Amino acid sequence: MEALVVRKLGDPTLPPDPDHNSPSPISLSKNYPVPEVNSPTAVRVRVKATSLNYATYLQILGKYQEKPPLPFVPGSDYSGVVDAVGSAVSKFKIGDRVCGLAASGSFAQFLVADQSELLGVPQGCDLIAAGAIPVAFGTSHVALVHRASLAPGQVLLVLGAAGGVGLSAVQIGKVCGAIVIAVARGDEKVKLLKSLGVDHVVNVSQENATQSIKEFLKVRKLKGVDVLYDPVGGKLTKEAMKLLNWGANILVIGFASGEIPVFPANIALVKNWTIHGLYWGSYRVHRPGVLEDSLKELFSWFVRGLISIHISHTYSLSEGSFP
Repeated sequence: MEALVVRKLGDPTLPPDPDHNSPSPISLSKNYPVPEVNSPTAVRVRVKATSLNYATYLQILGKYQEKPPLPFVPGSDYSGVVDAVGSAVSKFKIGDRVCGLAASGSFAQFLVADQSELLGVPQGCDLIAAGAIPVAFGTSHVALVHRASLAPGQVLLVLGAAGGVGLSAVQIGKVCGAIVIAVARGDEKVKLLKSLGVDHVVNVSQENATQSIKEFLKVRKLKGVDVLYDPVGGKLTKEAMKLLNWGANILVIGFASGEIPVFPANIALVKNWTIHGLYWGSYRVHRPGVLEDSLKELFSWFVRGLISIHISHTYSLSEGSFP
């Protein structure tokens, strides 16, 4: 089968340097072994779509929490069709449409998972879109619904709002009835966020985020931000903390800026803030039922048209490898 294989750690976005005999860290293998159905409850899936997440990029760099031994096939969430099943599989049959999350391995034509790690994709849900739901939307749903208990009328501030998790967070915020403020950079991203019904969008390439948000809150007669959704970190997080209400929830999603923020414990104490670390992948081990319920609700919302999946580009496996 075809698979993208990481044989050394490095930046896959940089072209190879032939002058220094430095190939890309990731390359296409056209004869990678097809994985065996290795247990009675194992299911082999022919992968239809798999998303490219920031976490996957970090994994190829060797900077992610989970570090598989080299060589490895990267990739996390995916969708596809059941190709083979173990003798004790009861939840799925050959031909069923499924999606799931893998620690690695989805950048390939086939993948094997235990039946407990798969979820059926409902009729009416596009299979390519289904491959982009688990990580981005799953992260935001668990963060906002299960951890922060986002309620109607609360003010949600989403940093990095035009990224994968950001786009999912603003949509889930609207489904929950929150007043959503989004921070992004660039006119096209602002336009996209406004099309999703965001209440206030800040273009940080043209305006000061803190000042713009304060003006919006004043006009709407709102005291401040109740939930901060932060996949960015750095200076933007520090500025956002000035906007938080008493009793606010802070959701630490990631550090796309490259700078890990420091939260002042004294202010968190006085203002009764709750700071949540959210590593969605660890729920597979510690709270798998939460993930299953979360994804079922997300698929229900998608089928009903309450959320949409923004797919900016699609690529074949061969396009993911530099020559």
